[in-house]
Amino acid sequence: MNTTLNIAEYLPQDIDNALLVGRVWRDDGIPGPALVVIRAGEVFDISAQVDCMADLLDSEDVSHFARNLEGESLGTVATLLHNSMAEPAVAPYLLAPCDIQAIKACGVTFAVSLLERVIEEQAGGNAAKASLLRTELNGLIGQDLSHIKPGSEEAATLKATLQARNAWSQYMEVGLGPDAEVFTKSQPLSAVGFGSRVGLHSTSKWNNPEPEIVLAVDSQGNPKGATLGNDVNLRDIEGRSALLLGKAKDNNASCAIGPFIRIFDDRYTLDEVRQAQVSLRIEGKDDDFLLEDQSDMEEISRDPLDLVQQTVGAHHQYPDGFMLFLGTMFSPIQDRDGEGQGFTHHVGDRVTISTPFLGALVNHVDYSDQLAPWTFGIRSWQQHIANKRSSQ
Repeated sequence: MNTTLNIAEYLPQDIDNALLVGRVWRDDGIPGPALVVIRAGEVFDISAQVDCMADLLDSEDVSHFARNLEGESLGTVATLLHNSMAEPAVAPYLLAPCDIQAIKACGVTFAVSLLERVIEEQAGGNAAKASLLRTELNGLIGQDLSHIKPGSEEAATLKATLQARNAWSQYMEVGLGPDAEVFTKSQPLSAVGFGSRVGLHSTSKWNNPEPEIVLAVDSQGNPKGATLGNDVNLRDIEGRSALLLGKAKDNNASCAIGPFIRIFDDRYTLDEVRQAQVSLRIEGKDDDFLLEDQSDMEEISRDPLDLVQQTVGAHHQYPDGFMLFLGTMFSPIQDRDGEGQGFTHHVGDRVTISTPFLGALVNHVDYSDQLAPWTFGIRSWQQHIANKRSSQ
């Protein structure tokens, strides 16, 4: 890993206009998580004024509130990023910017990822079969699915055609049907942040990162900001059975979010999310492998607000708010370990997910059972808040 960081690569290109909030781990005073806001390149701990990110996002005017909260200086954002990339990390270092919110994710929201989910299913988790199946499916469907609106008459006609040819899939149902796939990606306080290692289940032999934009949604269902996420995916395990989605998606450190939440304001809105290009770079540690690709949010088949409304409403409430992964069009097929084998991670891979107005999320890959166990849960967080209040 390079010891010298170009800090500008990890922050929004318009950093002077960006309102960034996040969480860090402090080991001085009462060790534990603290809420921070970035102002003019300086990091301020605002946790004496507000207990958790969920409360901050529930503020009626979160932009004004966050900009004006008094806080304790923790130094420069450059030092914070350096600390977070160190091995081991040096406090204060970045955590995932969310805390007690639910962590939800939407799947199959891009046509390209729809086809790859179908391939996983029909390959039964066998990466060697994927290339042939990809050719067969492209020939069978014979059209660009990205132009078909889910739930439309055109989508229903395609569904009937594919069912008649025994080619329909449960993934096509959520990719083309009226109902989006929304699942629980991870548990509150379990996500890791910028610089941390992300985890793969040690039994997986076919897996990949999923670079996504993540909306920070308040308890009333209003998107208040956005950040980046890696929805680490185990293609072989989910490919064996969609009922193994929990094992494929939710493991120790299998969810990375960060580096900060950028609050929506008059300079950065949901329209910037709709128009974003999300870049992915994978650099191998034990080989010379390099993969670069990007997702174009303009090709998403369901609008981000539609995905929010399918997650929260009269049918389901989230009193602490939630983080919502919007899905990715990225499904790597570049051969790495042999012809026809496609892509899979190696331990030590460096994964960088970036977009100009949110910065970059950087993580390295390891096995979940080799990483430090997740121990700081809701009860630990409650005790930390109680200890801070008693010391004031």
